[in-house]
Amino acid sequence: MKKYMSFALGAFGHDAFYNTLSLYFVMFVTSQLFTTNDAGFNSRMIGYVTLLMTVIRVAEIMFDPMIGGAVDNTKTRWGKFKPWLLAGTIIASLMLILIFTDFGGLALSKPMLYLVLFGIAFLILDVFYSFSDIALWSMLPALSMDSKERTKFGTFSRFGSTLGAQSVIIVIVPLVTLFSGMFGAKQGEQNSMGWLGYAIVIGLLASLGAIFLARNVKEDKNLIRENVEHTRFRDVFKVIGSNDQLMWLALSYFLFAFSYVINNSLLLYYFRYVLGHAEAYSYIGIITCVLGVVSVASFPALAEKISRKYVYIGGIGLMFLGFILFAFAGQNLFLALLAASIIFFPYPMIFLSTLMTISDLVEYGQLKSGKRNEAVTLSVRPLIDKLAGAFSNGIVGLVAIGAGMTGNVKPSDISASGLIQFKTFMFYIPMILLIISAFIFFKKVTLTEKKHDDVVRALRQKLGDSSAESN
Repeated sequence: MKKYMSFALGAFGHDAFYNTLSLYFVMFVTSQLFTTNDAGFNSRMIGYVTLLMTVIRVAEIMFDPMIGGAVDNTKTRWGKFKPWLLAGTIIASLMLILIFTDFGGLALSKPMLYLVLFGIAFLILDVFYSFSDIALWSMLPALSMDSKERTKFGTFSRFGSTLGAQSVIIVIVPLVTLFSGMFGAKQGEQNSMGWLGYAIVIGLLASLGAIFLARNVKEDKNLIRENVEHTRFRDVFKVIGSNDQLMWLALSYFLFAFSYVINNSLLLYYFRYVLGHAEAYSYIGIITCVLGVVSVASFPALAEKISRKYVYIGGIGLMFLGFILFAFAGQNLFLALLAASIIFFPYPMIFLSTLMTISDLVEYGQLKSGKRNEAVTLSVRPLIDKLAGAFSNGIVGLVAIGAGMTGNVKPSDISASGLIQFKTFMFYIPMILLIISAFIFFKKVTLTEKKHDDVVRALRQKLGDSSAESN
């Protein structure tokens, strides 16, 4: 239990960090960093900062398999994952704290120098966070050869990450307001020091979680894991491409992730410009936090009873029903919250089904190619999530402008054609992608838990693992 809880704590801080960076840093930039009387200057600088972030993140995506290769080729007395997990998390946390400042006043006094320094800091943050992200999730196939044991680790890790990600939505306003009050802000108001205090808390949570995980979780040692050849960087993408099951799973998961992310990214627009209840968006954080715990806790029993494959496909079916309800919710707040709950509830289970299947694909790829690539294989999942996020970010901006959902317009100002365009991207296109995703997974992803057991036995026989019974 100690090692499971340690993994959960590491994932808690890890995803609290991710949500802070992905959802709220831009809010700090727009609400605290560039608020001069020169509206043109403010708009330009906000545009430059967001453009820098987008370019850096999109460019870094394609390096994730290379980062996985670097992790796989690491050999230390602490294992190959822990050094990258610790160094990546601590350095990324320091950079997170730094970007939640004005760089000593340079943001206003020397804006071009600020942009250069910000770009460097954000690049360092993004690269080292990717190292910690890949190292964290790549540990799963290194902790056990048994699918059930991996499921326990995966469940606890997703339990922690769900709580970390969703709790940020609940606590960010109270914490920023609290720290702001400690540094001179009037009651209920926020200032830049409040945001900095919040960033420090998140950085500490992420770093302490990584330290706790590294102290209490150890890699499994067996002949299968020791039979490893270093993968050259030029062969990293070849390793991924030669694993047919990994490629089909990646395609299915990308379509699922893209449909979920674009709907989730447009959710606040729906509450503000369709429902006219932007304040009710905070309910989403509370609801998803509770549902996330229930969903994750339900996964092991469901996976045991009906298999991960049907958890994945059944979860997509439930999400599809939620999309149908949401599409017809109109301005009914209760129906909108109910639909959002139905869409979110299976998400952690689908994520876990994907994560556990990719973990099992490490041995499948090893049997097929003769080489074991844990971090390279597991790097595919964060690569897909980032790719889906990058595409959705670009689409969301275009949808908002096309639908007229900008500035302080009211729901009554949105035209019928604008609303149809908005619903097309928020509901109808994601529904089509979900159907295709489920079909691909059902037809093409054939590595079940039983087949993985067969793969492990074949590997042990091939390698002459005398410890087969003990491991």
